[in-house]
Amino acid sequence: MNYKDITIGIVTYKSEKVLFKCLKSIKKINKIIIYDNSNDIFLKNKVMSKYPQIKYILSKKNLGYGNANKEIKKECKTKYLLILNPDTVLKKNCESEILKSINKKNLDFSIIAPLSQDKNYGFITNDLEFKKRGIFETNYVKGFALLIDVKIIKKIGMFDKNIFLYFEEIDLCKRLRVNNYKIYVNTNAKIYHKAAKSSNIGFEFDKCRHWHWMWSSVYYKKKYSNYLEALMNFVPLVFTSLLKMMFYTFVYQKKKIVINYMRFSGTFNALVGKNSWYRPD
Repeated sequence: MNYKDITIGIVTYKSEKVLFKCLKSIKKINKIIIYDNSNDIFLKNKVMSKYPQIKYILSKKNLGYGNANKEIKKECKTKYLLILNPDTVLKKNCESEILKSINKKNLDFSIIAPLSQDKNYGFITNDLEFKKRGIFETNYVKGFALLIDVKIIKKIGMFDKNIFLYFEEIDLCKRLRVNNYKIYVNTNAKIYHKAAKSSNIGFEFDKCRHWHWMWSSVYYKKKYSNYLEALMNFVPLVFTSLLKMMFYTFVYQKKKIVINYMRFSGTFNALVGKNSWYRPD
């Protein structure tokens, strides 16, 4: 296998501030697909003027992270797809180490992830473990950077269509492991992730993040556990959010009122079975 067997897929939503740094860091993989959930024709023109080889797709509707990546997968013609967030930057050796992973003898994988600075990968959290392992198996990886075997993902199904944001990769990794597919991290392939910087929509991003984190947390719990357990875990959080809303109303901290309302709303909507409907302005 060589770099021609890999396509990079990037989902953007008002990501101009970080996207060009991400693209600049890609040195060896030439096939790149960008799916723009904000339908930003001006950003498309800027990107295409500098990187004419890129396939840039404008979406008339914000599909969210998971469903937009499913659209990228449909367009991908290579055996492997490297999914990146626009707020990631590949370190110098990242692409070559990913290629080494693909060509490593007897490494049967569904997903391989490069290593970022936050080191939150499944059950591995110890720095010494990361330093000595090289390529190691884990139970899940984060969705901001992961290389997938397209054939396996087509068989299992990609991201859950009901999830707009958050837990998409955790859900996918769980389904892969249930079906005995392996997930790895290559600690020699380095990447930098500017967490929560993929969009430049300010406070609206915070609102969206809190709503969808709570909705997806409840949805995931209901999907893989049971409704009673989800109620026991999340109903206290509903009342906590309400109490915080009242407190911050009393001391008049408007942003904290809004954030706690979003957490309340996301949790409540998931508990009563409503779809993930909230979208950023």
